[in-house]
Amino acid sequence: MLLLAWRAGNRAWRELKDLPLRAAVALGASGLGQPARPGQLFKAYGIVLPIGLFAWWAMPQITLVMTPSIDAWVVHRSPGPVRRGDLVSFMLSDPVAGPTPVAVTKYALCMPGDRIVMVEKPATLGTGGNGFYYCNGQLMGIAKPVARSGKALDHWRPQTPRIPDGMIFVGSSHPDGYDSRYYGPVAIERLTRMEKLL
Repeated sequence: MLLLAWRAGNRAWRELKDLPLRAAVALGASGLGQPARPGQLFKAYGIVLPIGLFAWWAMPQITLVMTPSIDAWVVHRSPGPVRRGDLVSFMLSDPVAGPTPVAVTKYALCMPGDRIVMVEKPATLGTGGNGFYYCNGQLMGIAKPVARSGKALDHWRPQTPRIPDGMIFVGSSHPDGYDSRYYGPVAIERLTRMEKLL
């Protein structure tokens, strides 16, 4: 196993080392194994290095959204206070999400002090009940008793009729979204305001 990893690392290093020479060939050098023409090699460095530096800078600035519950594929941090309807990102530690914390992107739906009501109604399929969540009288979403995988889901039940200070109910309009309907509001200090790029 160690030998395979060493060979793969060695092969990757050779490929990276030859990248500028391959770029020089693409720009008109005489060929691999031939002495590089310095002018062509510097042109290759002039193309490859700025692209590499830009990718190194840009990748930490953006987040890929891997869920169909949000109408965005790529988001980035956007400073400022979180307002209703903003995209927010945070780390979720939850048994349903998996054994390790995962980055989650949702919408800020119900803000501190807003009136929150959950009405439980019998589920149309299976056993248990659906939880209908209303913020200031507007339906935000419906919690299901069972996930698509068949795993039982618990609904969050508000303890007070208002979203507590310092907390935000996050979610989406997607019927299968896993959000505050199940784990409750999220502390504002855990949220990072995001903006859609794509």
